[in-house]
Amino acid sequence: TAAALIKYILLPAVRSADSWDIKLCNNITRAGFLKYSREITLDPNTANTWLLLSEGNRKATFMSQQQSYCSHPDRFTNKYQVLSRESLTGRCYWEVERRGGGVYVAVTYKNISRAGGSDECRFGRNDKSWASTFWSNNVQTPVSGPESSRVGVYLDHSAGILSFYSVSETMTLLHRVQTTFTQPLYAGLQVYHCPGDSAELCKLKQT
Repeated sequence: TAAALIKYILLPAVRSADSWDIKLCNNITRAGFLKYSREITLDPNTANTWLLLSEGNRKATFMSQQQSYCSHPDRFTNKYQVLSRESLTGRCYWEVERRGGGVYVAVTYKNISRAGGSDECRFGRNDKSWASTFWSNNVQTPVSGPESSRVGVYLDHSAGILSFYSVSETMTLLHRVQTTFTQPLYAGLQVYHCPGDSAELCKLKQT
């Protein structure tokens, strides 16, 4: 159940002012994460032609007609996906506002495949990406928690920590990955299912 979920908060460690530990906590706020917020935009050269970018390249909307994008080797040809322009290292936090049923929030290496419709191109279905709900390396992990249109993502690249949160009045941990990242990461969005479904990278204010 949602009440049984383990939740995490970032609290200052005793050993240094700028070193942080992940501590267990039952009720957490966004304040500890917002200090690591990053302004992220979407790269038009990676956007599938069924996705329309807007809001300063922060929003991707699944359309009923293909867009007239130029040919580019970085573009996803068959998967309705798009990557961020900015690479992500260090500690980063961002949020995605979802509208519609066919939206996945992902993190991936830049060298994920782009051409074709195989799982090598699809977020979460290979060893180069991680995606809610939760897929990684083509293995799905059951995720439970309160439904929210907003998903928060916290990355500590050097520590190998990637966490997905349901964001509302509080933050509920949906899934946490502990691994070793070998390359810079990129935020990814997959939007499909119904025309008008969308995902938007939120503008956040650092605390």
